[in-house]
Amino acid sequence: MTDLTVLSLASECWPLVKTGGLADVVGALPVAVEPHGVAMTRMIPGYPAVMHKLGRKRTLHKYDSLLGSPARILATKHDDRPLLVLDAPAYYDRDGGPYSDPMGRDWFDNGLRFAALARAGADVAAGRAGHKPFDVLHAHDWQAGLAPAYLVHGANADHRPASVMTIHNMAFQGFFGADFFPRLELPRAAFSIDGVEYHGGVGMLKAGVMLADAITTVSPRYAEEIKKPEFGMGLEGLILGRQDRLSGIVNGIDTQEWNPATDPALNAPFTAKALAGRAANKRAIETAFALTPGDGPLFTVISRLTWQKGMDVLIEVLDHLVGLGGRLALLGTGDAAIEAGLHAAAARHPGRIGVRIGYDEKLAHLLQGGADAILIPSRFEPCGLTQLYGLAYGCVPIVARTGGLADTVVDTNVAAIASKSATGLQFSPVSYEALADAIARAIKLYGDAAVWKQIQRSGMAADFSWDQSGRDYAALYRRLKEPQ
Repeated sequence: MTDLTVLSLASECWPLVKTGGLADVVGALPVAVEPHGVAMTRMIPGYPAVMHKLGRKRTLHKYDSLLGSPARILATKHDDRPLLVLDAPAYYDRDGGPYSDPMGRDWFDNGLRFAALARAGADVAAGRAGHKPFDVLHAHDWQAGLAPAYLVHGANADHRPASVMTIHNMAFQGFFGADFFPRLELPRAAFSIDGVEYHGGVGMLKAGVMLADAITTVSPRYAEEIKKPEFGMGLEGLILGRQDRLSGIVNGIDTQEWNPATDPALNAPFTAKALAGRAANKRAIETAFALTPGDGPLFTVISRLTWQKGMDVLIEVLDHLVGLGGRLALLGTGDAAIEAGLHAAAARHPGRIGVRIGYDEKLAHLLQGGADAILIPSRFEPCGLTQLYGLAYGCVPIVARTGGLADTVVDTNVAAIASKSATGLQFSPVSYEALADAIARAIKLYGDAAVWKQIQRSGMAADFSWDQSGRDYAALYRRLKEPQ
């Protein structure tokens, strides 16, 4: 029985629009919390990619001026669940991505585009935009960070819904200059250290962290890490001051979408008991990436190509990886200098390193279903989903010991191998020496087929579903609605 309603406000949602793991989480949450009495409605911007996929819809609310431009809130359904879309052509109807233009440059008005989303989301949640009030507003990342501010400083604020601010990545905060504040149509009192003001400007994530009733991160370890300067990105003091409202809830994955026994993206399905199908997928990867066929270890990387993801260190270690007999198939896009370094490595090692710049969801599934191990050398990683997909597909994760990577992968040490609990390899710090050593360890383990299969099967047996996380989010929403 449903007895609690939640509006989930975000800048992207799989399968309608995706640039990273945020979309996967927003897409999966309604299904995860539904068994626990929570009816969740998602609300996202009306990018062209979203508008083209909408079926029947109705206008829930019209704005003559939403922070300066006309807009509508459209009500529809996707996957038989309610969906709200902010149709504001001046903000979203443009070529390019959700956050950047076709040349990869941030949209000049990103602050206003996502302030409008936050304002509209707060209006809907509070019952001011054609929908009955929600019990809880769940805001995701900086793009929705001003929503708690619009609730706190909105009409009838004493009877506003509770709010949750989830930090998917502290590195992206949405900071804009002081001249941006007048465009937000917030009262002057909101521009204070206890409101949206941050270092003399407007901090959108800071506002959410400051004003939300609860703060979550996407793994328990990351919730602890962001209290420290090296991970808090300048907000560690605020996090420490509000740590009584902070919790970490690890992400899950959609186990129907990511199921190697039924995945149509694979050349051959397989299960933990019958891993033989992985060989056909490995052959398909070799063809797709122009790699020399062989039985030696095939590593993969599926990542944004950035400093945060440790891709600069990966480039340094590629000659070592090939020298030990390994091969690499990489899929990703990001910094031009890193892309160039990867192309140079592929040119040095034809048939051993294959690079595909871009993102291809089907190919990502194939890489997980056929590569032997996935390298994730992130300097910080709030949760990460790639290692969870690797666990589910028997693609052994080799991860930096940080954030959600450390929370979800059991290191392959002597005791873990003996107890058959090992699911991957951890290393620290993110350096040439540590990553090179982890790769060497993996290649040695790969040489013992029985041990390697046990690591794969232990990973595939892990619970990486949304079941526990769904219960945890539902319990949090309920505590906010019914404070003890």
